[in-house]
Amino acid sequence: MTRFCNNVSRPMNRREMLRTSGAGFGSLALASLLNDESSAADRLAAASPHHAPKAKQVIFLFMHGGPSQVDTFDYKPQLERDHGKPLPFALPRVVSAATGNLLKSPFKFRQHGESGAHVSEIFPHVGGCVDDMCIINSMHGSNSRHGGALLELHTGSDTFVRPSMGSWITYGLGTENRNLPGYITMCPTLTHGGVNAFSSGFLPADYQGTPLGNASIPSDKATIPFIKNAEETPRDLQRLELDFLQQMNRRRLGNIGDDALEARINSFELAFRMQTDAPALQDIGDETEATQKLYGLDDGKTRNFGRQCLMARRFIERGVRFVQCTHSYKWDQHGNLKGGHMNNAREVDKPIAGLLRDLKARGLLDETLVLWGGEFGRTPVSQGNDGRDHNPQGYSMWLAGGGIRGGMKYGHTDDYGYYAVEDKVHVHDLHATMLHLLGLDHLRLTYRFAGRDFRLTDIHGEVVHDIIA
Repeated sequence: MTRFCNNVSRPMNRREMLRTSGAGFGSLALASLLNDESSAADRLAAASPHHAPKAKQVIFLFMHGGPSQVDTFDYKPQLERDHGKPLPFALPRVVSAATGNLLKSPFKFRQHGESGAHVSEIFPHVGGCVDDMCIINSMHGSNSRHGGALLELHTGSDTFVRPSMGSWITYGLGTENRNLPGYITMCPTLTHGGVNAFSSGFLPADYQGTPLGNASIPSDKATIPFIKNAEETPRDLQRLELDFLQQMNRRRLGNIGDDALEARINSFELAFRMQTDAPALQDIGDETEATQKLYGLDDGKTRNFGRQCLMARRFIERGVRFVQCTHSYKWDQHGNLKGGHMNNAREVDKPIAGLLRDLKARGLLDETLVLWGGEFGRTPVSQGNDGRDHNPQGYSMWLAGGGIRGGMKYGHTDDYGYYAVEDKVHVHDLHATMLHLLGLDHLRLTYRFAGRDFRLTDIHGEVVHDIIA
């Protein structure tokens, strides 16, 4: 089945072709249907990219709630100078709530690395990695509400249910390990879009994200579901039971043609195969004490997100295409800005730096694109006495590895950090750039649904070539 449809009807898969080609193909169709390789392998096998890729896989570190750019990676000395004064220009036409005067950051900034990038004191470990990072300070989006902004970041649309970026990537590139899901999301949020943030939408269900737990479950309990060790039922007996079930499913599939049923067949087969790889993969006992300390697993404050980051490295080592780690839902500081952001950064700073350093030491950073950020930023003006409101007009995200130019900042907000004003990067541009680094042309990665061709960037998106090495 082609992954790159252009102005054609929905591509016909092998099963449908044989089923509609006449009775003379009956025996051939039956042989094909009984071959379990013909469904999962055809649909999920690694595909050729459009051009030479710089990255093979993605790790997305999602900070749910909206970190404040002016308190993390966008240093604004004029905001400190004019603290307490009214904002000297107009607010956006649409705002979330009433806000007050300019509010300086309660945190100090210092320069790091050979690049001398300014980073807030709440990120001392990540600050030590700035020479491998490109910090984009000119991000902007279309929605000031968590749900819409979160879906826009994850799917490209803030108004309709669409396939998530991880689904588009696995659809375009397939998987490198047929014994594991191609797309894994750890401890995902169940609010603000919920499962739609990792759904395959109208793409075949094979490409949806596999959730490990959710935001309310500690990461050491968030494991690949429905995997049981073979001791409970011998593997040969499991295979017989599964073959019988699959034979009935395939017989029905041959009669009606059903993408959902085909995806279910594939999921049963994947679950069976995962018994080989998943148990050992999820047991981090083979990691050295030094590696576990690198990720902060020896500290109760950093252990939870640290294990997510460590598992992300283990997953991409074994060919998982897209992995998301979620720090949820803690960055929404409408009040208690200092205490909230300081505590949040304390939980993720060491694990994130540990991930970057570990990937680099293992030679994996060059082929792994790491993306950090939230669904939007926050206002440089106050909400209440010590909070900030939502701000999609200008905020910060950063990328590392995977063909990114390290040691640079790209784009600017105004003097106070409210609006992106120079080298602006919309969420659609971020998606286009990410796909480009993976070897995919966002204009060609399409899927026909409901009479039109869709893509992750829809009718938008420009590749930001200046940040590519």
